[in-house]
Amino acid sequence: MSDQAKRPVEKTFEGAEAQAVALAAEIGERLQAAVAERGSATIAVSGGKSPIRLFQLLSKQSLPWSSITITLVDERWVLPSDDASNEKLVRDHLMVGAAAAAKLLPMKNAAATPEEGTAELNAALAKLSLPIDVVVLGMGDDGHTASLFPHAPGLDHALKTKELCAGVRPQTAPHPRITLTLSALQASRWLVLPLQGDAKLHTYRTALEAGPIEDMPVRSLLRQVSAPIEVWIAN
Repeated sequence: MSDQAKRPVEKTFEGAEAQAVALAAEIGERLQAAVAERGSATIAVSGGKSPIRLFQLLSKQSLPWSSITITLVDERWVLPSDDASNEKLVRDHLMVGAAAAAKLLPMKNAAATPEEGTAELNAALAKLSLPIDVVVLGMGDDGHTASLFPHAPGLDHALKTKELCAGVRPQTAPHPRITLTLSALQASRWLVLPLQGDAKLHTYRTALEAGPIEDMPVRSLLRQVSAPIEVWIAN
């Protein structure tokens, strides 16, 4: 397959607000359709500041939220009350209003480490209506996505295992992490990577170039053809 054929679909928007409005509408339609077709839907979301506006818009949609499960793409191994917790971000900004009726599957559990917590989380994820209908990815300036960090201990396992989650210990970011694996992500029905700002766009363009996946793990998803992936760019 040619490099051109491997490139993800790109959509561009005039500003972050237009991107968030369009993405919220697209996700809402996909979740609505999934519930209509299969009786339930699952969405996995990323943390950080960038998706907050998307979460706010999604939470206001009139969707069959009681039939929708929200889970995370990755999580820091911190208490859910910690400001660094992606679970806290989702509870504060997405699971409010109508969306409070959704089910939440957290990634952090009572285990001492993410590696020890993977067995319990793998079992919980396996009970979901798989494959995941919508995965909202993020990307760091270093080319990481989910908690697939460049050359991090645990990265190789997370890229190769057939399990749904894995522990990763980034050397360039705080906190041990637990993450959906490459196998779980590329089994999803639809992946979307929203990007905002020149720095993220430069990182993305660099990731499209030839080079090792270990240097920029986002390449593992940009190059795969198992799951449809779209990159939504806010100019």
